[in-house]
Amino acid sequence: MLRRSAVTAGFALTLTLVATPAIAHTGPGGSSAPESLYAQAKAQAAATTQTDPGMIDALSRDLGITGEQAKARLVNEAAAAKVESVFTRQLADDFAGLWLAGPTADLIVATSDSTRVADILKAGAQAKLVKHSLAALDAAKARLDELAGSAPKSIPSWYVDVQNNSVVVLARDTAEAQEFVNGSGLDASLLRVEASTEDPKPFYDVRGGDAYYMGGRCSVGFSVTKAGSQGGFVTAGHCGRVGTATQGYNRVAQGTFRGSSFPGNDYAWVEVNSQWTPTGVVNAYNSGILPVRGSTQRAVGSSICRSGSTTGYHCGTISQHNTSVTYPEGTITGVTRTTVCAEPGDSGGSYISGDQAQGVTSGGSGNCSSGGTTYHQPVNEILSAYGLTLAGGSTPPTGCSGYQNTYNGSLTSNQNAYQPSTSGYTAAAGTQRICLDGPNGTDYDAYLQRLSGSTWTTVAQGTSPNPDEAFTYNGTAGTYRIRVHAYSGSGSYTLGLTRP
Repeated sequence: MLRRSAVTAGFALTLTLVATPAIAHTGPGGSSAPESLYAQAKAQAAATTQTDPGMIDALSRDLGITGEQAKARLVNEAAAAKVESVFTRQLADDFAGLWLAGPTADLIVATSDSTRVADILKAGAQAKLVKHSLAALDAAKARLDELAGSAPKSIPSWYVDVQNNSVVVLARDTAEAQEFVNGSGLDASLLRVEASTEDPKPFYDVRGGDAYYMGGRCSVGFSVTKAGSQGGFVTAGHCGRVGTATQGYNRVAQGTFRGSSFPGNDYAWVEVNSQWTPTGVVNAYNSGILPVRGSTQRAVGSSICRSGSTTGYHCGTISQHNTSVTYPEGTITGVTRTTVCAEPGDSGGSYISGDQAQGVTSGGSGNCSSGGTTYHQPVNEILSAYGLTLAGGSTPPTGCSGYQNTYNGSLTSNQNAYQPSTSGYTAAAGTQRICLDGPNGTDYDAYLQRLSGSTWTTVAQGTSPNPDEAFTYNGTAGTYRIRVHAYSGSGSYTLGLTRP
């Protein structure tokens, strides 16, 4: 296989962000964090962030900010995405989340340890001291997810709210919700019940950039490619089941649903026929045609825009990640909550921040006249679940979040590492999901190996000429391990693994 050179401009900066202990704890006699961490990230983002006039106009219109503020915001959002994994790793158990605030998206990092405030400030971010770590909040939400089957129908959603350091439970009947919360066995200080009029439903008659039809109407999320396939697009799972045929916006035969999950998740992918060519763009209607260059997840508070066939192109901000929302059909976990409006006919459509794909429209409340709340299924999870790649872009699984286990390490060029150890781990029969997040500007690969007798055999792999890989393997029970290989370049990596 031909491999391209991994040398890129800005490599030294990227390596500094990833490999340097940029937020090392300042204890007695210890080292302090570099003051320029976030400033360096912003400088790199300013040099690489590309803006489109239509996007700037839409952000100005829907967020009530100036064009200059919109441009500054996009740079700051890209910089925050670069440093989020550094704060997460370095603050470790003391990390309580981060978010963006204000017209130009100022970075705020929270910690549950007062001795880490100085480190955050030296790294160039605003600091907030809170009671609970993000790990504690995520664990509390996970407990509510386990109890989803017994949750009252008057609860439309719950989510981790890093800005207010709590797990919020929205409810049309707060007394009923409080009874549910009290019975969860969780520390009451972790949870907050809020009154809500939301009554979310999937947007069945939908489209996400361009419309497609399958008995009803839904929206294309993002074009994708897949080895051995014509490629196609990702969309909402509630729009169709495996085998459902689709027609394009022009009613010409288009493709077939090859994968679909709903409820629990709300994602699907459609393989198109040879009459259709996947392209890495989003139709933003009056704002023009926007390029898609990757799928780096943006932080809470970042701007985000949605394209759909009913209401066109609208913008808002990211409210919370890792949200659970309950529809009449069941509870969906792991979605992102936003302030972007949507209406029936927008389901499955594109959510994009700058030029980075974020997710596909799942459902929500309200409309684009009075405003509303919407939820999107993160696109990286869909790509990983079905072994897809964004058309015309890459799929960097930044931080490999949302996986059952994560492992960290560091490699030099042409070096190997085995995770979680050389002796491997035991997995039951079923699907394994593997994610590798390597340093920018390098070429890191991952190989899933199965033990057969005394020999390790590679059964699946991710070997693109990029730093990041994401793939799945459906196999029998056995002993497995993952070989991480630095094909070129050096630095720290994160490996994500979910096994049955």
